[in-house]
Amino acid sequence: MTLGFPVLSLMTWSPFVGALLIMFTARHRPLAVRLIAVITTGVSAVLALWLYVAYDRQAAGFQFYEKVPLVPPLGINYEVAVDGMSLLMVLLTAVIIFAGVFASWTVATRSQEFYALLLALVTGVFGVFVSLDLFVFFLFYELAVLPMYLLIGIWGSTGEVRPRGIFAWAYRETGVGTKEYAAMKLTLYLLFGSAFILVGIFALYVSAGAGSFSFLDLEGVAFDRGLQRWVFLAFYVGFGILAGIWPLHTWSPDGHASAPTAVSMLHAGVLMKLGAYGVVRVGMGLLPAGAADLAWLVGTIACINIVYGALSAMAQTDLKYVIAYSSVSHMGIVMLGAATLTEAGLNGSVFQMFAHGVMTGLFFALVGLVYEKAHSREIGKMGGFGRAMPGIATAFTIGGLSSLGLPATAGFVAELLTFMGAWRSQHPWWLLPAVAGTFLTAVYVLRVAKQIFWGPPSPHFTHLEDARGPEWVALVILVGVIVVFGFLPGLAIGPVDTATVPLLTRIIAP
Repeated sequence: MTLGFPVLSLMTWSPFVGALLIMFTARHRPLAVRLIAVITTGVSAVLALWLYVAYDRQAAGFQFYEKVPLVPPLGINYEVAVDGMSLLMVLLTAVIIFAGVFASWTVATRSQEFYALLLALVTGVFGVFVSLDLFVFFLFYELAVLPMYLLIGIWGSTGEVRPRGIFAWAYRETGVGTKEYAAMKLTLYLLFGSAFILVGIFALYVSAGAGSFSFLDLEGVAFDRGLQRWVFLAFYVGFGILAGIWPLHTWSPDGHASAPTAVSMLHAGVLMKLGAYGVVRVGMGLLPAGAADLAWLVGTIACINIVYGALSAMAQTDLKYVIAYSSVSHMGIVMLGAATLTEAGLNGSVFQMFAHGVMTGLFFALVGLVYEKAHSREIGKMGGFGRAMPGIATAFTIGGLSSLGLPATAGFVAELLTFMGAWRSQHPWWLLPAVAGTFLTAVYVLRVAKQIFWGPPSPHFTHLEDARGPEWVALVILVGVIVVFGFLPGLAIGPVDTATVPLLTRIIAP
């Protein structure tokens, strides 16, 4: 489907226009800055929802196609479209950033620069999910990653307690926990990954000999199988760093824990999925033979992610670190689903990107609210908050139930499909660590919920209050999405299936 109206471009660039408007807004008008952020992200959210409704599930394939030549001699074009997979990721991005603006309503320090950088980052994320030109894809990818350094380094926070886990002794020696350390570590890791991605893109461009960076052109090239293995590995490492794959995940807990609320929501909720999306869309989409040959490696590392992340989450005493390591574990489920090379597994992988994105966005919004009201993230000090914060406690409980895959939540169908895919794959033993991860998730989620919200009241906190005003908007949106997609998972699986079936057909074809 091709429209005369550039809906994808308007959705993608609306936040960037908002960023420019914010920079020209007087510093003494913080409300105007927030309203610009709400309006521009709201425009993107409405357009993303319209795309989701208007997408033709019968025609499938890439729709709402736009193309503008940029550097014709090099085959570089502004080429955008969405299919069932990217459609769900676009919707996820729109939901998280719109809710994130309300969750960060109280940001007062240099709010003008904060919202400008945040909105520029969002344009980068939208651009990655809709780009069909790999060169432009990479430019959007960098736009999505680079603002993180300033957002964490300036507006981040330093935790009260150091993380505990298998490698905690090494962390303590390097000053982990400070926002400056987290910002620099995140930036260096992701730039390292970007180098692998760039090498992979140019390897395909040169090997194809077609003078084009277009995904649609490169998709039809039969690359040498040996080349496919090496380039797929480059993409897996490059995108996998952003997805938090073990052992290249260590930037993730520090980055999440130190980031301000909206940035944590966007980072864990969307940016990590951007990494997984890159592995599936670019790695598996353009290098099917390489993906098939290395699926065993991707799946095995994913199993380590699941168990290691869950065990590390159990060991934490800082609430943000619990959620951060939980994200590492759940990203293992995402990567495991993709590695199964089954329809159920890949559908579960993409749905898990969406479900976990909304769930972890909710978690980080709640952690931000708890910290703002209690001025602490140390789990051992808290207790009985549910009496003063019934709304926050209820939202946390719903998010926790989705995290451990309870029926009627979005996380249930996503994990179930992934488990089915693992069982039907060539490595059915993958199901064991996947299920173990679910049990471990139940342990740390229920422990945290009981300690903070439903346990005996803590004497350290006497003046607590529930969510209010704009904060309620963020919570209602995120909880609503978890429940709606929990009861109606077909809303996500329907369009996703139109993208995953053709992809799997190419991978398993002789």
